[in-house]
Amino acid sequence: MRPEALLLEAGAEPVVRFDGVAMRYGRAPETLSDIAFSLAPGSFHFITGPSGAGKSSLLKLIYLAHRPSRGSVELFGRDVSVVAERDMPMLRRRIGVIFQDVRLLEHLSVFDNAALPLRIANRKPAAYRGDVAELLAWVGLGERMHALPATLSGGEKQRLAIARAVVGRPDILLADEPTGNVDHPMALRILRLFVELNRLGTTVLIATHDEELMAHARRPVLRLEGGRLTEGGS
Repeated sequence: MRPEALLLEAGAEPVVRFDGVAMRYGRAPETLSDIAFSLAPGSFHFITGPSGAGKSSLLKLIYLAHRPSRGSVELFGRDVSVVAERDMPMLRRRIGVIFQDVRLLEHLSVFDNAALPLRIANRKPAAYRGDVAELLAWVGLGERMHALPATLSGGEKQRLAIARAVVGRPDILLADEPTGNVDHPMALRILRLFVELNRLGTTVLIATHDEELMAHARRPVLRLEGGRLTEGGS
């Protein structure tokens, strides 16, 4: 059975579809080869595999940091290979991303980093101030709202990046090792946040090596090895 048959609910229009996708950097060998799967709206999956298997590269294709070398990637029913550059920002705003390297803006406070997606969407501060403060408290940063990123620990930076990615309730949430710098109790707390966001309709895809986290969540798992999808669900 092909992976997409396992992942796509009958009759549902996928929010993500890969068909025969490959990706390479320059003239190097393919990082991903012949990837085919679909994610239904409101689904929750993990993606795992050894280091170098291609997990981060697969996420980059979904959040439009790269385009495939061959094959097709569809987001929200649109083939990304024919989407005009001027339309890319609109698609990206529907996707929340938690990067391994966090990518915080050093000149902005914790609060302003977390609220950045809402500011970009032209939301008025009065409309979101309470929600952002509540979210920061949930991830353990309620007392650090006015601090600058340079004063945060690695785990605090990771939690801030998570808050920023989920604050706008994106249609898709992509997370690259989101709990790698936090302790186990906080990892479970963050997982509950992802589950709640998923319950509200967000499609969630988490790249992780954390077998305990995956076992606790009991959600389907995609497995990559050597740039190929070896398991499409569980």
